[in-house]
Amino acid sequence: MTIELYSWATPNGHKVHIMLEELGLAYNVHPINIGAGDQFKPEFLKISPNNKMPAIVDPEGPDGKPISLFESGAILIYLAEKHGKLLSNEPRERYTTLQWLMWQMGGLGPMLGQAHHFRNYAPERIEYAYNRYTNEANRLYGVLDKRLGETRFLAGDNYSIADIAAWPWMRRPENQGVDRDALPNYKRWFEEIAARPAVERGVKVLEDLRSEGFDDKARDILFGAGQYARR
Repeated sequence: MTIELYSWATPNGHKVHIMLEELGLAYNVHPINIGAGDQFKPEFLKISPNNKMPAIVDPEGPDGKPISLFESGAILIYLAEKHGKLLSNEPRERYTTLQWLMWQMGGLGPMLGQAHHFRNYAPERIEYAYNRYTNEANRLYGVLDKRLGETRFLAGDNYSIADIAAWPWMRRPENQGVDRDALPNYKRWFEEIAARPAVERGVKVLEDLRSEGFDDKARDILFGAGQYARR
């Protein structure tokens, strides 16, 4: 059966694109143009009530009936468990993978997103925010670099959903105020994952539809009052 994927070419979107490619699953892509406000359409909110992409609909859920899922981390766990890949059943490795997945979901993604916003999208430079999130980005890259000095991948010797979750957020460290050349273990890990055919395919999904920069309408939808209107 074919997965219905609702996504856009963002780090969170690329997590699921890569996962689907790694598993070799068939999927239909439904673009959710977040700059145009597609995430607020009623039909998408039925699938993703938090108005965030990505989301999926699997026509063959756990009980044989369709299931919809939002939150990229939950989607990665679901697909890994269903297909028996990229999340170990061995308890120690499994929980190590899940803790690094939660590290990405709760810390790396949100903090790098803030660093990227205040360094690149904020209408004016706010020194406190600029420094706070740049420093936190560097700290988090340092945590990952130290970990990868001890293991090949985040959860150990095996590539897993923890790596799939973290990697798309770390494609452009310079935009987050981070010097990649100061992080040799990160560089080794990043380049190894970037060379995987499924990753190469995954990051191309919807890339041709995404444009650089935002017009006034997109800025309002993404960063202004349009983002916070109750729906």
